[in-house]
Amino acid sequence: MKENFLWVEKYRPSTVQECILPTELKSTFQEFVDQSNVPNLILSGGAGVGKTSIAKAMLDQLDSDYIVINGSLSGNIDTLRNDIKQFASSVSFSGGRKYVILDEADYLNPQSTQPALRNFMEEFSRNCGFILTCNFKNRIIDPLHSRCSVINFKIANKDKPDIAAQFFKRVMGILDKESITYDKKVVAELIQMHFPDWRRVLNELQRYSVSGSIDPGILTSLSDDSFKTLVSYLKEKNFTEARKWVGLNIDNEPSILFRKIYDNCSTYIAKSSVPQAILILADYQYKSAFAADQEINLVACLTELMAEVEWK
Repeated sequence: MKENFLWVEKYRPSTVQECILPTELKSTFQEFVDQSNVPNLILSGGAGVGKTSIAKAMLDQLDSDYIVINGSLSGNIDTLRNDIKQFASSVSFSGGRKYVILDEADYLNPQSTQPALRNFMEEFSRNCGFILTCNFKNRIIDPLHSRCSVINFKIANKDKPDIAAQFFKRVMGILDKESITYDKKVVAELIQMHFPDWRRVLNELQRYSVSGSIDPGILTSLSDDSFKTLVSYLKEKNFTEARKWVGLNIDNEPSILFRKIYDNCSTYIAKSSVPQAILILADYQYKSAFAADQEINLVACLTELMAEVEWK
């Protein structure tokens, strides 16, 4: 599917005011635009909350030249050096400051690539700014923190109803424009299920809308599809994607995933490996009761399943 056919791109906000964010957060970004001065930024928050959208909206309003680099896909030093140097060393067509938006910067190697990025920021500081997005700001090294303003995309409990209502209204407008029939209660439940991951909501709606309507079936198909995606990563021994999957789904209770794998052992795991898989699940489910970091415990469990279990 081409990018311009993706709803997340087709309906991406083009101004700061179009972005769905808490008032104080939106005011901060609007002030950057009003002053025509966007500093180096680290935008930290969960997946799909609008970090990249607000970065693009600010720069579009300022008519600034920018490129977007995905740190998890193009995160090696040579790629960064080539892409950033080629872009940052040239003069902007608009005559203003240029910017590099580096998505998922927390997936850059903290021992090699992140220190190199710090050097790039210093080398091109006169004509190029940097906006880093991340899910976990603690994975960004201190030298980068010290060179950026850190903004947390955190929605206070008092703001959640209003933010969800704004997105509900936006989604209904999109569905109407796409001539998709829908059940309002189902759309509301979908938003509540994935709040505040707007990108995931739109992607799931678009995927399911091929039938021409949004009905309760979307609510049951989501968890199954997400689980099948994880299983594919485990079968391929794709540690990077499995770890990212955990990062995006860590808000779910780990015991639910343990049970899901257990219930589907005979479907996805070779018969000879089922006993070993059950022992691994039991071990890590026990450890989860004492784990200080559930994400690390869950990633460790999946890593052992990848290494020790034969998948069908």
